[in-house]
Amino acid sequence: MSSEVGAAAAELGATFPTVIPPDAQVLRDAQARQCELTKPPGSLGRLEDVACWVAACQGQCPPRALARVRVVVFAGDHGIARAGVSAFPPDVTAQMVQNFRRGGAAVNAIADAVGAGVRVVDMAVDDGFPGADSGAGEVGAPAAGGDPVRAYKVRSSSGSIDREDALTAAETIAAIGAGRAIADEEVDAGTDLLIAGDMGIGNTTPATAIVATLTGLEPVVAVGRGTGIDDAAWMRKTAAVRDAMFRARHFVGDPVALLRAIGGADLAAMAGFLAQAAVRRTPVVLDGLIATAAALVAAQLAPGCADWWLAGHRSVEPAHDAALERLHKPPLLDFGMRLGEGTGALTAVPVVRAAVATLSNMSTFADAGVSGAAD
Repeated sequence: MSSEVGAAAAELGATFPTVIPPDAQVLRDAQARQCELTKPPGSLGRLEDVACWVAACQGQCPPRALARVRVVVFAGDHGIARAGVSAFPPDVTAQMVQNFRRGGAAVNAIADAVGAGVRVVDMAVDDGFPGADSGAGEVGAPAAGGDPVRAYKVRSSSGSIDREDALTAAETIAAIGAGRAIADEEVDAGTDLLIAGDMGIGNTTPATAIVATLTGLEPVVAVGRGTGIDDAAWMRKTAAVRDAMFRARHFVGDPVALLRAIGGADLAAMAGFLAQAAVRRTPVVLDGLIATAAALVAAQLAPGCADWWLAGHRSVEPAHDAALERLHKPPLLDFGMRLGEGTGALTAVPVVRAAVATLSNMSTFADAGVSGAAD
């Protein structure tokens, strides 16, 4: 980190303790148990890998069923959206936050179907409600009283990253701290699988800029169609990503400065959330481009935290592939999804539950009285 921002991060709580990896001995025990179950070894493919990963994360074999799955949707507006980089106007963000609260969005429908809970937090929605003065108080502490959705709000909209910083240094630290506090709240409430979702018109632009900056991807290769933009909007978006990357070119090794320059309060909070989930030894299923861009930054904030993550799906956004490759995370699903909100990760939850069930509930050859291949 740069000396100024790095010192601020240390002082205000954006540094993270050493991440303890998932239990290696339990992983070996789970892999051994897979060979004892009534099936040919390896015959369940990646389900076996997922089950062993969950067991290692839980520190027990067989693993217990996932009792509380939660998606936290981090909402925020971005100044770059007013440059015509999206098919939708910026005021849709605030409207969608209300839709989440009413239970009417795709994330709500899928969460209900897979037995997960949904929480939405307003980090920087441009809805006329200013953010709390986070820089003057305890970082990551919710505002007293008021609307819980806005309890951690940092500001109204982030800056236009093609020509100005997304956040101030203090706002960046506050947003990271907010994500960290939200992860703590969810884990303390008994959540055993977390998902970071997103909502923000224009948010694929900063996410793409972050991924391209950290992976070296050229803007013309990295930029996708987002909400379904036409050629003219794609050219505007590509130019915005190019200009943002130029502004952030010195911050490849400085995650706090990178979030300040070309991220946003929602992305910074997501990075803090993903890093803290790993600190708290709680597994995460990653969603699409926005969450995975935040994950790239989180991996710098808390080295080793990627061991606690599983990629739920592959987005059609080209930058998502580059981010998954950098994280060495092959996706579970490839359904052509690009909505965000946490929907792709939620769709993968039944696969994770099925994987856990096979390792936990299947009989061994000895239990079933079935002759194993080695007999």
